[in-house]
Amino acid sequence: METHWIFLAVLPLVAFLYAAVGHGGASGYLALMALFEFAPDEMKSTGLLLNLFVAAIAFYHFWRSGYFKGKLFIVFAVGSIPLSFLGGTLDVDVKTYKIILGVLLIFAIIKMLGVFGKESKEIKKVSWLAGISTGAGIGFFSGLIGIGGGIILSPIILLFKWGSMKEAAAISALFIWVNSAAGMAGQINSGIQLNSDACIFVGLAVIGGFIGGWVGSKKMNNRALRYLLAFVLVLASVKLVFA
Repeated sequence: METHWIFLAVLPLVAFLYAAVGHGGASGYLALMALFEFAPDEMKSTGLLLNLFVAAIAFYHFWRSGYFKGKLFIVFAVGSIPLSFLGGTLDVDVKTYKIILGVLLIFAIIKMLGVFGKESKEIKKVSWLAGISTGAGIGFFSGLIGIGGGIILSPIILLFKWGSMKEAAAISALFIWVNSAAGMAGQINSGIQLNSDACIFVGLAVIGGFIGGWVGSKKMNNRALRYLLAFVLVLASVKLVFA
């Protein structure tokens, strides 16, 4: 299909906003692709590909600023990586795929609206059972749908007071990368289909992601832009579930 110029203009903005909160942006990319009626097979693989680049950039910025907690990351990653690979090998029919993605976008909307954005003075330790179970569940749906899972993990970390906002961002960024890599490996194992303009998409996402990662790790995020993205995600979610 011929890529619409509006899609190309909005893509780096999505990458900027997601990287600013420590995410790769797959849920945002998938929402955009849904609005522009990309094929589900292309959506899944392209979302993971863009995640690999943008999440790596976001992680670099937050890690360099000293917010990464390795032990907390491992607790979630142990369960998520194999389940993300498994999810990547599975195919679901188009209707089911769209409904699951539409529901998962709710987490992205909640994150962008800052529902779980308040810092907690009390940080609790996560048990291995809770961490591995959480990571495994998120990892499976990440590979199945083509997201990294950070948009789900980050609110959970804040909700259960397992870390601060920026710690959650740093952990989620690497969590997204490893899940995206595992999910992509699963797709390669069962056959993969990328959009013909994937290289252009990567270039634009990298530009937006690099700037967003730096801004997010150093400064406050732009609330108005996050609300705008949340509105786009709501439109995409409604379109996916009810269209």
